[in-house]
Amino acid sequence: MGDPRLLRVAQPVTRFATPQLAALLQDMRDTMAHLDGAGLAAPQIGVDLRVVIFGGMSNSRYPDAPAVPDTVLINPELVPLSDEEEEGWEGCLSVPGLRGWVPRWRCLRYAGFDEAGRRFERTVEDFHARVVQHECDHLDGVLYPMRIRDFRLFGFTDVLNIPGVADE
Repeated sequence: MGDPRLLRVAQPVTRFATPQLAALLQDMRDTMAHLDGAGLAAPQIGVDLRVVIFGGMSNSRYPDAPAVPDTVLINPELVPLSDEEEEGWEGCLSVPGLRGWVPRWRCLRYAGFDEAGRRFERTVEDFHARVVQHECDHLDGVLYPMRIRDFRLFGFTDVLNIPGVADE
């Protein structure tokens, strides 16, 4: 947090299935696995492109969360399916050691491209929807603390003692 690269709008990907994109995705996967993240956006590793990855079978930082499919999402578009919001705890690899209570749309449809340039879309809800929104916020220069409404529900993970959320 504080790095200006995390506060700007990322650029769209214009070329797919390139060695450079494959190398970026491998770097992102390695970084996410090393840090035990639920997702990662290219700006978090200093790359100014609209690329996010997320998912996996389990995550020790969110031990009670349902599985989210491994996904590469490039040039994403998010459309909320209602005004219904759900609040929940979030953390971030770019804001280590902290958690906050963040409102997100409960249901949404997202669309974009995979690494080969094939367009796809999904309709999701709950934790899956939260992860997508969190990662896509990074592409617009938004960090989750900017969305917190009540700063009494923001602090160090080990002090907050949040049920179902592991320390970072």
